[in-house]
Amino acid sequence: MSIFWHRRDLRAADNRGLHEATADGPVVPVFVFDDAVLEHAGPPRVRFMLDALADLREWYRDHGSDLVTVRGDPREQLPALAERFDADAVHWNEDYSGLARERDAAVRRALADAGVDRYDHKDAVHHEPGSITTNDGDPYAVFTYFWKKWRDREKATPLPAPDAEELADVSDDTLPSVEELGFEEPEATVQPAGTEYARQRLDAFLDEAVYDYEERRDYPADENTSRLSTDLKWGTIGIREVYERTAEAAAQVSGEAADSVEEFQSQLAWREFYTQVLWAHPHVVAENYKEYENEIAWRTGPEAEEHLQAWKDGETGYPIVDAGMRQLREEAYMHNRVRMIVASFLTKDLLIDWREGYDWFREKLADHDTANDNGGWQWAASTGTDAQPYFRIFNPTTQGERYDPDAEYIQEYVPELRSLSADNVHSWHDLSVGRRRQLAPKYPDPIVDHSEMRERALEMFERARGEYEEEAADD
Repeated sequence: MSIFWHRRDLRAADNRGLHEATADGPVVPVFVFDDAVLEHAGPPRVRFMLDALADLREWYRDHGSDLVTVRGDPREQLPALAERFDADAVHWNEDYSGLARERDAAVRRALADAGVDRYDHKDAVHHEPGSITTNDGDPYAVFTYFWKKWRDREKATPLPAPDAEELADVSDDTLPSVEELGFEEPEATVQPAGTEYARQRLDAFLDEAVYDYEERRDYPADENTSRLSTDLKWGTIGIREVYERTAEAAAQVSGEAADSVEEFQSQLAWREFYTQVLWAHPHVVAENYKEYENEIAWRTGPEAEEHLQAWKDGETGYPIVDAGMRQLREEAYMHNRVRMIVASFLTKDLLIDWREGYDWFREKLADHDTANDNGGWQWAASTGTDAQPYFRIFNPTTQGERYDPDAEYIQEYVPELRSLSADNVHSWHDLSVGRRRQLAPKYPDPIVDHSEMRERALEMFERARGEYEEEAADD
């Protein structure tokens, strides 16, 4: 008898740890609600997690078993579960954040003290952190070089789900509610969770959209993305299954369509690039990856707090920014191009510390992933690995015009602007106050002037780099 400890792998198929655990006899599937982990959660993620667990539990029940759930410290709960089920071993899939690695080391010691064998498995990524390195053996800090090696390495094939006879005959009670875990129901409508839903999203994407992905993925109104980010974060679908399906799609076409599929595969590689950054540099969760000569002088104080709140509320007066922030509030999701725009706006137009934005995304996103979100925020803030240069600053108006030319995305999430022409939406910053009040009296004026804040951002980073020269005072 063995125990398999589910964590960020809420599926039965293509689950390496679960597959390997069956070699030790019938498997008892378990999930531990760990308060130390829940402390860092947000309502949308908890909602999706519980829905995914309910789906997984139903799968186990259909196969003559059940998902056993407990709440508490896994250092105490897992040895107790091993004793309860007379299990000889506990298996789980490895995770790579600092918190997860510390927790897993403590669990190993606790199980060793209890005389229980323990096995961790490689499942969350195709190529483990530390396996793709420079010629000197260092983790890559530039994605392009990482991607070339990642792309050319052979990928493992998906693993089958266990058969009913490989699962222990156990039963358990109902799952806790969101409220019982200490959270309120999210205001957002979180997408359905579970392996079949994930497969439906993958099927829909591979049916057509993947072949235009390279050209259209940056246009949020097109909905030309997979929407698999939450599924990959929670492991409701396996990475080997996803990659194999994309390889099959690529094999059916050639030329630009095949290139487009490869572009999507590169996004899978970005996940693993940021995972290895976090694995090699766990401090980046709270600290800049890139070192500057001086500390970056992010804005603080009452006005900065007001601007931060306006950004969170989608009330900045910059339509593409506000559309993204409202999509986040409504769907616990935001289109990737828009994530870059809103992150650039917070750090380069409002000059507010990227950690404020990271914390808000962690609270509101169903797909929040420590490695990916941290990497994305530090890229936008010019503090991360392979980051946007500090002098390359998104113009939110230009970004809106380029990627939402007809203002379809903006008007979906900003109803105050639905009666306006696309030209008036995109020129909102340049309209007179009187004209704005005439066209959309309930939509706010821009809270900052982009041109002015761009110059302040350049000065802020030049000071941090030790390159800013004060102008000589007039005699």
